[in-house]
Amino acid sequence: MARSLPDTKVGDREKTAARLLASSAKKFYDPEVDVDWDAPLVDGKHYLLPHRISLYGTPMWDRLSEEQRLELGKHEAATIVSVGLWFELLLMKMLVKAAYNGDTRTRHIQYALTEVADECRHVTMFARLVERIDCPAYGPPRHLHQVAKILPAIAYGPAMYGSILVAEEITDRLQREMTGSDEIQPLMRMVNRIHIMEEARHVTFAREEVVRGMAGLGRAELRYQRLLTALVSYCICRSLIHPRAYAAVGLDPREAWRVAHANPHYRESMRFLGERIVPFLDDAGLVGAPGMRLWRDSHLLG
Repeated sequence: MARSLPDTKVGDREKTAARLLASSAKKFYDPEVDVDWDAPLVDGKHYLLPHRISLYGTPMWDRLSEEQRLELGKHEAATIVSVGLWFELLLMKMLVKAAYNGDTRTRHIQYALTEVADECRHVTMFARLVERIDCPAYGPPRHLHQVAKILPAIAYGPAMYGSILVAEEITDRLQREMTGSDEIQPLMRMVNRIHIMEEARHVTFAREEVVRGMAGLGRAELRYQRLLTALVSYCICRSLIHPRAYAAVGLDPREAWRVAHANPHYRESMRFLGERIVPFLDDAGLVGAPGMRLWRDSHLLG
């Protein structure tokens, strides 16, 4: 059985959902209205903080011009955004499945549907952002894009919500850091602010669902939930940099990708992104055998 989490108060599911529904009704954004997509991009401003770019601190980074560094940051930001877009589409499928199998009269199912509506706007916002900064929609590797279609069919319970939390909280950590920096493009900061505000409700909902779902799991079921959470987390994290992004600044894609994943600075950045969510999942009991190799290879573990 999962341990009680000191920093996660799990109340009545319906009361939590009702509170989140009320919050959603009071404060939400429409990216088509609230983002000035026609505003000019600012010369010299970053799309990703330099110390979060995957090659930072390597000899390969030292050889890049400032213009190349800005361009690489832009393409890596586009990769992160397009991977986030891809996973939010999967997230919506999982939430719709939960609603399909649940009682739509209940507040927690109604909140799940409200979250789907939020994510529809986020996907559109992310797509517009990638278009506006004139980058390809990199997304995950092609084989992962195909294989991941089965995730909504096999994910449920703690692993479903735990996987959602990994995707949402690692991007939230990155976005919060960027919104506080004047070095970042104003357009990026606005998109990040919208996403942070609305995802805070989603995180509250998902964290409570993880804690509830972990109660009383048998050994076999616990191992399944742990393995699936670790696998999805690994796939998300390993997709956050795309080899083609390096080609955009004249680097050899395979060599640069290998250098990035061996880069201590990049691994430290990944640990930074996981600082909030990994301890939570560990305390809940979702980090453990048989998925530890995948957790280590994701670079999320300290």
